Amino acid sequence: MADAKQEKARRDLKRVQANFERKIDKAHAERLESFRRAQKAGLSLREISKEVGLHWTRIGQLLRGE
Repeated sequence: MADAKQEKARRDLKRVQANFERKIDKAHAERLESFRRAQKAGLSLREISKEVGLHWTRIGQLLRGE
């Protein structure tokens, strides 16, 4: 009985973790696209960084895929 409960808990952990990772990946992609749109609209890295609370050099790294 305890083994079945533990196995169910393990499956639940894996399912929730996979769901979390999918959401994080989507959120990262959306954020990066918003940085690109902002840059295309004429905002500088410093202006973008001020809006999102990251250092401007980090914005540049993200845009370069680093």
